[in-house]
Amino acid sequence: MAEAYIVEAYRTAGGKRGGALRDWHPVDLGAAVLNRIVESSGIDPAAIDDVIVGCVGQIGEQSFHVGRNMVLASSLPQSVPAVTIDRQCGSSQQAVHFAAQAVMSGVQDVVIAAGVESMTRVPMGLPILLPMQAGIGIGPWPQSIKNRFGVTQFSQFTGAEMIANNYGFTRDDLDAFALDSHRKAAAATTAGAFDREIVVLDITDKDDQARRHSADEGIRADASLEGLGSLKTINADGVITAGNASQICDGASGVLIVSERALKAHNLTPLARIDTMTVTAGDPVIMLMEPIPATLRALERSGHTIADIDLAEVNEAFAPVPMAWLRDTGADPARLNVNGGAIALGHPLGASGAKLMATLVHALRARGGRYGLQTMCEGGGIANATIIEAL
Repeated sequence: MAEAYIVEAYRTAGGKRGGALRDWHPVDLGAAVLNRIVESSGIDPAAIDDVIVGCVGQIGEQSFHVGRNMVLASSLPQSVPAVTIDRQCGSSQQAVHFAAQAVMSGVQDVVIAAGVESMTRVPMGLPILLPMQAGIGIGPWPQSIKNRFGVTQFSQFTGAEMIANNYGFTRDDLDAFALDSHRKAAAATTAGAFDREIVVLDITDKDDQARRHSADEGIRADASLEGLGSLKTINADGVITAGNASQICDGASGVLIVSERALKAHNLTPLARIDTMTVTAGDPVIMLMEPIPATLRALERSGHTIADIDLAEVNEAFAPVPMAWLRDTGADPARLNVNGGAIALGHPLGASGAKLMATLVHALRARGGRYGLQTMCEGGGIANATIIEAL
C-alpha cells in the first residue's frame, strides 16, 4: 500500500473562553492555519486536492459548512474543495485519517486535515440546547436509545466519574495529575517546545492593546495542589472539578498530508509517516474508556508493542481518562503528554485531534523519538488511535 506523509503540522495557541481569541471569527481562525501551512510548505495552493475539517459545534458562526468557508477566507483558490466532519472530540483526528486514507488509496495526493472550534463564540452544547430551548424536538437521543441503555441522557461528566470510581482514583490523585499537566506545559512553553507548531496571531487584549498571541492562555504556571483542592466538584459527591478536567478553549489546527509522488513533485520534506490508523467504539454511557481498546487494536495491527511507543498523546478530557489508559496499557508515564495536555493547554473540541498531532510530530522530532501514538475519547463511546513514525 502507498504511504502517507505529514509535511506540515500547525496549531494556534489556545485561547481561554472570552480571552485572547474572542474577537476571531472561527472561519478566520481556521483560515490562518491553512495560510501558514501553504506558506511554510511552499506548495502551490492550487495543488491541494481537498481540505477536511473537523468541527463539533456546527451552528452559528461554525454553520453552513465551516470547512468550505475556511478555504474561501484563506489564500487557497476557490477551486480547492472542502468538507466538514463531526466525530465529536476526535473530529480532526478523523480528518487526519480520512486525509491519509485518500492519499494511501491513490485517489488524492495533497490533502489538508484541519480542525476549528471557537468555544467562546459557539458555546459547547449549543447545537443541542438551542433547538430544545426553542421548543423544537426532544434532543439527539430518542426514547429508543435511552431505553436500550437505561439512561435519561449521555454525559461525559458521568463517564469521567464512573472511570474514577471503577479505578479507585481519588480527588487527590486527579488533582496531582492535573498539576503535573500544568507544570509540564509551563516548562515546555518556557523552553520554546511549542514554537515550531504555533501559528502566531494578531489580537487586541482586554486593555484594547494590540499584541501577538503566541502562547497557550490556559497554562497556570503557579498552579498548586492547594489551589486545585479548593475547587468545588461538579457533582456534590464526585471527584471531577474544573481543575482536573480539560479547559474550554478556542483554537484551530491543521496537518498537510501528501503522497510519495507529491513529495517529489513539489520538493517537500516529510516530518513523519502515518504508520497505523484505527477507530473503535464501545459503551456510550461510560463513553471515555474507548482510547484503551483503540490503542490495543492499533498496536496489534501495527505489530508494535507499547514499549515501542516513544511518546504518546492521550487527550486529557478528564484526568481519569489518561490515568486509566496508563494503567491498562502499561505505558511509561514519562512518555505520556510530555508537554502537558488539555487540562493545561485547553481542548478546542473539533480542533484537538490535529492539534495533538502537531504537538506529537514536533515533540517526537525534538526528542529524537521514532514512534508516537495519539488517541482520544469521543462522544458516543468512540475513539481514534493513530501511530506515526518520525522522519
